[in-house]
Amino acid sequence: MQRLAPVTQLLQAPLRCWAVPKAHVSAKPARTPTSPMEQAVGIFTMFVSFLVPAGWVLVHLESYKKSSVA
Repeated sequence: MQRLAPVTQLLQAPLRCWAVPKAHVSAKPARTPTSPMEQAVGIFTMFVSFLVPAGWVLVHLESYKKSSVA
């Protein structure tokens, strides 16, 4: 156990010097409010960015199964 103490100190040393920056959280409302159209476009973009790749994989699942047989 005595040999493990220096090793654990070496592993913990880089963690001691890391400083986490303070988050800039504001309770004020936004300077420029987001319109409903901008919100809709943002939500649509997020859904498309997740669903299109998943849909691509599901559509081509049979071809993936056939090509992965060795």
